Amino acid sequence: MLIGPCTRDHAPEILAIYNHEIAHSTSIYDYEPRTPEVMRAWFDVKERGGLPVLGAFDADGTLAGFATYGLFRDRPAYGRTMEHSVYVRADRRGRGVGRVLLNKIVAAARARELHVLVGVIDAANTASVALHRAAGFTHAGTLREVGYKFGRWLDVDFYQLKLVEPVA
Repeated sequence: MLIGPCTRDHAPEILAIYNHEIAHSTSIYDYEPRTPEVMRAWFDVKERGGLPVLGAFDADGTLAGFATYGLFRDRPAYGRTMEHSVYVRADRRGRGVGRVLLNKIVAAARARELHVLVGVIDAANTASVALHRAAGFTHAGTLREVGYKFGRWLDVDFYQLKLVEPVA
């Protein structure tokens, strides 16, 4: 597995991963598939903000998963806190892809001297919770029944990892 930056050329593979999660899981609280136009706007935001999009690539160059981070909240005082995402293709799970991507996105955030990374995780997603706990993230709270998908109310857990001391 090779870890490297994703570019706009990877947008169709990222879109396929997102849309699979939208259709089949509660890891994304959307109902409708994302479009190529949404993906172009997503990359615009990442590029303008200098925000990483890292990919895990199989030997044949296929995208096995990706990780990124972006604004946690859009107020200036939150500027050193980012919300991250890690998504792995359904047929590549259980092979350590998520662990490697999470470690790499944490390293990228540390290199940028961010203070905290936040993960917003569907409370029933035990694999993601375990992944984050193993990486040192701590539970910071639960919001009960804030999402509704597949005919049921969903709880969301917040996990955080303190990266560095704030820069004065």
